[in-house]
Amino acid sequence: MPNIAVIGAGVNGVASAIKILEHYQKEGNGIPVKVTIISEEFSPNTTGDGSAGLWGPYLLGGTEKSKVYKWSKNMHSFLEQIWLSEDAGEAGVCLVPCIRLSTSTVDTVEDFWRDIVYGALDLTAEQLAVYNQGRSVKFTSGLSFVTYTSEPVKLLPYLMKRFARNGGAVVQQKVTDLERFITESPYDVIVNCSGLGSRELLNDDQMYAVRGQVSRVKANWMFSAVLDESDDGNYIIPNTESVVLGGTHQERDYNTRVCEKDKKLIVDGCRQFVPGLCHTKPLFDWVGLRPGRANLRLEAERRGQKLLIHNYGHGGSGVTLCWGCADDVLDLLLAAKNISKL
Repeated sequence: MPNIAVIGAGVNGVASAIKILEHYQKEGNGIPVKVTIISEEFSPNTTGDGSAGLWGPYLLGGTEKSKVYKWSKNMHSFLEQIWLSEDAGEAGVCLVPCIRLSTSTVDTVEDFWRDIVYGALDLTAEQLAVYNQGRSVKFTSGLSFVTYTSEPVKLLPYLMKRFARNGGAVVQQKVTDLERFITESPYDVIVNCSGLGSRELLNDDQMYAVRGQVSRVKANWMFSAVLDESDDGNYIIPNTESVVLGGTHQERDYNTRVCEKDKKLIVDGCRQFVPGLCHTKPLFDWVGLRPGRANLRLEAERRGQKLLIHNYGHGGSGVTLCWGCADDVLDLLLAAKNISKL
C-alpha cells in the first residue's frame, strides 16, 4: 500500500491530500493508499485563515498564463458544485458581484479569465466616473462580474472534515529537515505544500514573504466586492459574517504585527469606495505572510526510491488555484512509474 505524506495544512495541502485520497478510493482504481497531512499548524492558525477567499486569478511572475487559467477554472467549477449543494453554508461559499478596477494607462483590467466568471462586462465611462470621484489617480478601466468567495476559515474545516471522513490521517509536526524526513520517514511519496516554509525547508531563495494586512468589520448590508488592481490598492470583500477591508502587498516584509499606519490607509481608502463603511463596527485586524515566488513551483523529482512532489509559491492566489493545482499533483503522482509498487 503506497504511504503518502502531504506537508502543509493550508488550502493547497488539504486540496492535494483530498484529490489523492479520493482518486484511489474510486471503484476500479484498485490501489489502496494511506494519505497523511503533516503540519505544525492547522485551521484556524494557517496563513489562509485570515484571507477573504475571493476567487480571482492573478499572473504569478513567470508562471504560464494557460496554467493559471486552467487551475483557476477548475477551482471555480469546484466552488460552483459546493454552492449548488447543501454544503455551501458550512464551507463558506457565497456568490457575489464584483468590480475590479485598474489605473493602468497601457492595458485594461487583466481579464484572461473573463469567460470563467458569470456576466463579465466592461464598465462604461459613466460607471468609472463614479469610482473616480475625489481621486487624484484615476481608474482607466473596470470589469464587473459575478463569482465566488470561499473564506478559508470555513472552507478549511469543511475540507478537513471531508478528508477525515474518507480515512485521511493527520499528524501535528513541524518538518524542519526535508532530507532527513525523506530518508527516515515511512512515506513513499511526499507532497511538499509548505508554502513560505519552503524558503527554509528547501533553501529556496526564490521564496519571499508578501505581507498582507486587513481589517474586518461588521457590515451585513454589503453584498458586493470592489477591488483596485494596483499592488497598493484597496479592496472590499464581503464574507458570510463580516466584510474584509484591505489591504497591503508588501514584498519581503516579514512583520506580522498590525501596523496602525497601514490600518488607516486601508480603512480610509475603502471608505472612498463606500462612504457608508464609516458606520460599521470594527471587529479585528489581521496580518498574514503570503508565499511569494518568481513562479509557482509544481513539479516532481525522485529522491532515491521515493517520489517528491512540490506544490508551492501561490502568492495571494492560494484559494483561487488550489483545486486546479491539486489536479496536477495527482497527475504527477499517476505519471510516476510503478506507483503500485511504491
